[in-house]
Amino acid sequence: MDPRVRKHAQIIATHSAGIEAGDNVVVDAHGTAGDLVTALFEQCADVGANPLSINQRMGDRFRRAYLRNADPEDFELPSHEMALFEEMDVYVAIRSGANVTQTSDVDSDVQMAYDKARRPLLEERLGKTWVLTQYPTDSFAQLAEMSTEAYEGFVWDAVNKDWEAQGEFQQQMVDILNDGDEVRIVSGEETDLTMSVAGNSTLNDTAERNLPGGEVFTAPVKDSVEGEVLFDKPLYHQGREITGVHLVFEDGKVVEHSAEKNEDVLTGVLDTDDGARYLGELGIGMNRDITEFTYNMLFDEKMGDTVHMAVGRAYDATVGDDNEQNDSAVHVDMIVDMSEDSRIEVDGEVVQRDGTFKFEDGFEE
Repeated sequence: MDPRVRKHAQIIATHSAGIEAGDNVVVDAHGTAGDLVTALFEQCADVGANPLSINQRMGDRFRRAYLRNADPEDFELPSHEMALFEEMDVYVAIRSGANVTQTSDVDSDVQMAYDKARRPLLEERLGKTWVLTQYPTDSFAQLAEMSTEAYEGFVWDAVNKDWEAQGEFQQQMVDILNDGDEVRIVSGEETDLTMSVAGNSTLNDTAERNLPGGEVFTAPVKDSVEGEVLFDKPLYHQGREITGVHLVFEDGKVVEHSAEKNEDVLTGVLDTDDGARYLGELGIGMNRDITEFTYNMLFDEKMGDTVHMAVGRAYDATVGDDNEQNDSAVHVDMIVDMSEDSRIEVDGEVVQRDGTFKFEDGFEE
């Protein structure tokens, strides 16, 4: 077995999930990630945990068949799946071999109805210790336009890091945001967005949940977002590629929207519920080992010269006691390239210019 796989499993078990004796661990993986699942089971054995492997992560083909033939009126919460989640202590999801466009021909309204019916499962899962990670396979290498060998190196360089040192680097940006009130994001001629983060908390992502980690993130005050933003990096949602997303905000709410490709999918997201038209997250990428855009949000949102924002649900831990938490059935991340003609301001001070932070070498005032 590749020693990088064993290192990956060790980081999941000891750093990200903190698996302990007696823990009921559910490992949700595609079959192509068998080596990582095997190494993770070894880690569970070492500490006396109880692992169970399930294969929901390879289920897009099966889910497509179900959704294309089901009546949305019949969707209900699956009690047997809820029982599993209620009994587990740790959930590890491993992406690997799925066709990311498998559900591209499923009607958006059907997909939304399915997601709504299953929302309590998401709530239960997020209430436990959970980790989402990636195993490098041919399909994701092809999506990233890399050879398989190059993609393996890319994934494990981003994952198998000194996360304590990475956390210290990121803490500098956490401190800036926690001490600030207003954030302004400017990029090119089509992005100029302001928002308040006053009273909310900025979290330091050092791979306790997403592996790789490498971002700092907070929640905007719900009604404070003003201006417009062009998300110039594409994303996949419901198996469809969405490009050129442009949003206009007034009093925190999306009042105009467009997309160059699959605008109907974007509209479906924004129409999911009332909270889907408000921002739930502002994130700043800081993982310098992620140097390539790969059409994989788990990595792309961590790139060191990007900002991402999510419409929809805000994470509980980022919202202060005196602020309203945005609630929604969706949380959809979208990315702005900040590498050129861009800046981040906090209370009027430029803290990042053209992708370089004020505490890094090469920063220009």
